[in-house]
Amino acid sequence: MKKLQRQDKRPALARASLAGIAGGIGAMLLSLPVAAQEKISDGVVKIGVLTDMTGGYSEFGGAGAVTAAKMAVADFSRDGTVQGKKIEVVSADHQNKPDIGATRAREWFDKEKVDVIVELVTTSVALAVMDVAEQKGKMVLVSGAASLPITNERCNANTVHWVYDSYGLAAGTSKAIVQTGKKNWYFIAADYAAGAAMTNSASQVILASGGKVLGVAKHPFPASDFSSFLLTAQASKADVIALANGGQDTILAIRQAAEYGVNKTQTIVPIVLFINDVHTLGLKTAQGLTLTEGFYWNRDDKTRAWSRRFFEKTKKMPSMAQAGVYSSVLNYLQAINKTGTDDMATVMKYLKSTPIDDGLFKGNIRADGKFAHEMLLLEVKKPGESKEPWDYYHVRKVISAADSSLPLAESKCKLVRH
Repeated sequence: MKKLQRQDKRPALARASLAGIAGGIGAMLLSLPVAAQEKISDGVVKIGVLTDMTGGYSEFGGAGAVTAAKMAVADFSRDGTVQGKKIEVVSADHQNKPDIGATRAREWFDKEKVDVIVELVTTSVALAVMDVAEQKGKMVLVSGAASLPITNERCNANTVHWVYDSYGLAAGTSKAIVQTGKKNWYFIAADYAAGAAMTNSASQVILASGGKVLGVAKHPFPASDFSSFLLTAQASKADVIALANGGQDTILAIRQAAEYGVNKTQTIVPIVLFINDVHTLGLKTAQGLTLTEGFYWNRDDKTRAWSRRFFEKTKKMPSMAQAGVYSSVLNYLQAINKTGTDDMATVMKYLKSTPIDDGLFKGNIRADGKFAHEMLLLEVKKPGESKEPWDYYHVRKVISAADSSLPLAESKCKLVRH
């Protein structure tokens, strides 16, 4: 016998209305947080800290950068999740070699499903990793590298330059020194991309301020002896000997300048110097140096509170690069939480459209990927002026975000419309 089927005797309009309600409920379910959670790729948000762990830049990047990233995760979420998905931090040493950095980036993106790479001290490494990220559709947040090309002629839509660049350092330190009447400059520069970028940026500021560049001597990286470079610079009779390098190279050059008495007749100006470098040098040797930084732990109550927490974990005060790692990771996670996805383009759009004020940095990310915020013109204290350990700086001037960033009208970045 044929099985009887119950006939739906409801009017067609009623049946259609119920179908519409069912469809609406389905649409609502798709819009609930569960759907947002499904937009987290691979079910985890993985952050890769790629830095110098053992070389000349490890003091202001290195293990401290990893600690800063983990602090950001802990401060963002007590249970270490975003949108219900686990946050994981991994780290590696790029050894200041762009080929190693690029290879690690590919492995992280392709095999380990890393979503964002942060820190990236050493310009050549940062540029190499930026290229890989652009190919893979992933994000890069640079804190340690200095070169202006990161957001200028080499910019891409996947990268934010978070803390400082060669333009900002030059706009602060070089301009201030020229205004004191010291107009003739000689550069000792590392023979790599960042050294050239620092020399070029500072030279432009010096010339625009009425100064002169008498010469440039390039040294290998890393260098073991600066005596010949310092004696050549001394013979130039320049008012200022500028150091366009970083890390152990800068420390060694400053020490040897003091050893040979060069600093008694000419002003030594490091274009980039971190608080960790000053700590290594000691105030007796570093006193009187003028420099520009994007962060100083002892600036205000908020920077002091966070930095003392960092100190408890590392027994060192944070460099501006390490502070930048914390800030970049924290804001990255907040962007994912607000947008409900770790999709690179969506997160980047949010970051570039939302003002940042996290207690350490305050500003906006521009179209070229430059995080424009205030910079600090600093002078290293004399030993008797320091009130506590790591109290190393007088803040001589707060440089506005506009004055410490290359004007967009002068930008060569392909993302900037003139």
